[in-house]
Amino acid sequence: MNDILITKRSGEREEFELEKIHKILEWACEDISGVSISEIELRSNIQLYNSIPSAEIHELLIKSSADLISENTPNYQYVAARLVNYKIRKEVYGGFKPKTLHEVVVANIERKVYDHTITDVYTTDEFDKMESFIKHERDNTFTYVGMEQFRGKYLVQDRKTRTLYETPQVLYMMISATLFQNYPKNTRMKYVKDFYDAVSQFYISLPTPIMAGVRTGTRQFSSCVLIESGDTLGSINATSTSIVRYISKKAGIGINAGGIRGIGARVGDGSVVHTGLIPFLKYFQAAVKSCSQGGVRGGAATVYYPVWHWEFGDLIVLKNNKGTEENRIRQLDYGVQFNKLMYERLLSGGNITFFSPDEVPDLYKAFYDDQDKFKSLYEKYERSRSVRKKSLPALEVFSMFLTERKETGRIYLQNVDHTNDHGAFIPELAPVKMSNLCAEIALPTTPLEHADDPNGEISLCTLSAINWGIINEPREFEKYCDLAVRSLDELLDYQDYPVPAAMAGTERRRPLGIGIINLAYFLAKRGLKYNNDALSTIDEYAEAWSYYLIKASNGLAKEKGSCPASYETKYGSGLVPRDTYKKEVDELVQDTERMPWSELRSDLNEYGIRNSTLMALMPAETSAQVSNSTNGIEPPRSLVSYKQSKDGVMAQVVPGYHHLKNKYDLLWDQEGPSGYLKVCAVLQKYIDQAISVNTSYNSDHYPGGKVPMSEMIKDLINFYKYGGKHLYYFNTHDGAGDNIDDESEEDCDSCKI
Repeated sequence: MNDILITKRSGEREEFELEKIHKILEWACEDISGVSISEIELRSNIQLYNSIPSAEIHELLIKSSADLISENTPNYQYVAARLVNYKIRKEVYGGFKPKTLHEVVVANIERKVYDHTITDVYTTDEFDKMESFIKHERDNTFTYVGMEQFRGKYLVQDRKTRTLYETPQVLYMMISATLFQNYPKNTRMKYVKDFYDAVSQFYISLPTPIMAGVRTGTRQFSSCVLIESGDTLGSINATSTSIVRYISKKAGIGINAGGIRGIGARVGDGSVVHTGLIPFLKYFQAAVKSCSQGGVRGGAATVYYPVWHWEFGDLIVLKNNKGTEENRIRQLDYGVQFNKLMYERLLSGGNITFFSPDEVPDLYKAFYDDQDKFKSLYEKYERSRSVRKKSLPALEVFSMFLTERKETGRIYLQNVDHTNDHGAFIPELAPVKMSNLCAEIALPTTPLEHADDPNGEISLCTLSAINWGIINEPREFEKYCDLAVRSLDELLDYQDYPVPAAMAGTERRRPLGIGIINLAYFLAKRGLKYNNDALSTIDEYAEAWSYYLIKASNGLAKEKGSCPASYETKYGSGLVPRDTYKKEVDELVQDTERMPWSELRSDLNEYGIRNSTLMALMPAETSAQVSNSTNGIEPPRSLVSYKQSKDGVMAQVVPGYHHLKNKYDLLWDQEGPSGYLKVCAVLQKYIDQAISVNTSYNSDHYPGGKVPMSEMIKDLINFYKYGGKHLYYFNTHDGAGDNIDDESEEDCDSCKI
C-alpha cells in the first residue's frame, strides 16, 4: 500500500495512508447516529493508482456517503455534508481552520470576484466585529443537498476550474454587510449581525440571484421581470430587446402578449392583413433562448393572454407535442387569463366569444381595470355586426384549457379580476395585466414603444421568504419580517437596471415579494394535514405574518418616506389585503382580527407604504434545499426526494424525519387538490400579490385511472369561488421516478428561490 503515492492539492506527493481516511470519516460521523464508517469505506470502492489526486479520493468518500442516504438511513445526508464542507474548507483556506474574514475579502477583491467598494465602506475594526459574529460551526447544520447547492451555484468561484473562493458563512456575512452598508454607522453593525443570524440560521431564505450575486460585481438581483408588449412593431421589438437584456442577467420573464392583434386583422389602410400573434411569439421565444443563464441553461418565460383572444384555439395548443415544429412553440409556457364573466358563461351553459384586441381596445382595457364595464362592453360587441367575432361553448373552451394544462403540465391560469380587486393596486390607476414566469407576481406594466422608452414600465420583483417551519408562535414573525423588508428595500437601491423602464417602475413602486417556505414541516409538527383541520392555525399565523410585513414597510415609510406611487396602492388609503379578500373564504375559517389592524390602517393613511407590494408565495426549491426545508407551501411527494443535476442525483430527507415521518401529508396520498386549494385560499386572504398554486392529481384515486374532466372543472370553479388568483403547474402521478426533480428541465430557478 505504501508504494502508492497521492497528489495533494498543492501538487506535492506523499505516501497514501489509509489511517487518514479513517480519521476524516470518524470526524464526519461523530455524534451522528445510524451511520457506519466501514459501510462508507466499503461503498467508496477507491481504485488506487500512483499519483491519484487526494481530491479524487475525497469525492469518492462524499459520493459513497451520499449514496447511502435513504429512508432507513437518513443521517448519511449530514455525513456527506460534513465531507463536502471539509473539502470546501481545504480548498478555500488550505486547511480546515478558517482564515479571517478580512483576509478572505481582500483576497477576493484582488481576484476581482468581490465588489471592491466593500472595503471602502467598512473599517478594519468593523471587519473585526463581523469576524466575531461569524459562526463557522453553522456549516455543520447543512444537509448534503444544501452543501452541494452552495458548492455548485452559490459560492463565488472560477466557473471554468470550479475553484472556490469562499465558504457558506462568509457568503452569508458578506451578503449581510453588502445589503446594510448604507445604514447609519450607529445601527448598521446591529443589522449586519441580525440579518446574518437570520439567514445563516434559516429564518429567512434568499433567492438564487442574491445568494450568488450580492457581494460580487453583479448588480441585478430581481428574480422576476414583467414585460408587456404593445400592438406595434416598435413595441414588439422593444419587448424582445428587454427580454434579451434581462435573460442575460438570469431573470425569469413574464410577457403579456395579449394586446397583439389576431390573425387576419387590418394593418394600416387595410391593404394587407396581419399575420397574427404566433409569429411574434416565435420571435419572443428566440429572444428568451438567446442567452444561457450562467452557462447552465437557456432562459425561461411565460406568455399571458386573455381567454377571449381571437387566436385562442391556436394559442392553447402551442405547448403540446402534437403537430410539427412550424405550428408549435414549446419552449415558452403560457398563462391564460379569465374573469368572472367567463365562469358565469361556463355555469350557465353559455358561449365565450373571441375578439381581436385591436378591434375592441376599450374591451381589452376594461378586462383589467373595470369588470362591470368589461361585461357591458363584451355583451355590446357580441351584439355588434361591425366587429369580427367567433364563439365556442364555454364548456368546450374550459375543457380545451384543462386538457392542454393536464397534458403539458405548464399551461397556467390567471383570474385577472381577483388579481386586481384583491391586489395591492387601485385598478383604475395601476391595473395588473399579467404575472411572471412562476405565476406569483402581480404588478402593473406599460408597453414600451422603444427599448429606452421612459414612459413604459417594466416591473421587477425582488424575493425572499420566511421559514414558517421554525417559527413557534406568531409574534416571532415580527423580527424576521422587519429584517426581510429592510434588506430587500436596500437591495432596490444597490442594484443596477439594464432597462430605464425597469428602473423608473422600481423607483416609483419599490415592490417586494416575501413568501413562505417549509409549510409542510410547519403542519407536520402540529399534527395537521392539508385539510379543514389546518385552516384556523394557518389563518392565525398568516395574519401575523402579513401584519408584520405591512408594519415593517409602513415603519420604513416613516423613516425614509413612502414610495412615490403609494397613492396608486390600496395601502395608501389605509386598506390591507384582509380588507378586500373574497368573503366566501369565511365559509372555510371564521374571520377573526387578532392583530391591531385599526392602528396600522391609521398609520398607512398617514404615512403610506414604502413598498407597494410585500407578499408573494413563490416556489422555493433551491433555497429550501439549502435550509433543509420543504418546498414553499407544497406537500412533499415523498419522505426522501431526489434532485437530478448535472453532477448526478442528490437525495434529501424531509426535516424532522425521525419523529415526524408518519405525520407528513404526502402529495400523492391526497385524494385530490381540494384540501391544498383551501389552504391556499386562506393564505391568499392575507397576500397582496399571488401564490404559485399547483394542482395535483393521483390517477390511482379515480375510476379507471383517469381524472374526470368534471373533477378538474369543479376544482377550477371552487378555486375561483374562494378568490384564487393564479394556477401554476398541473402535476399528475405517473409512478416510478415521480419524486425526482430534473434540473435539466426547461425552467429557471431565479423565481424559485
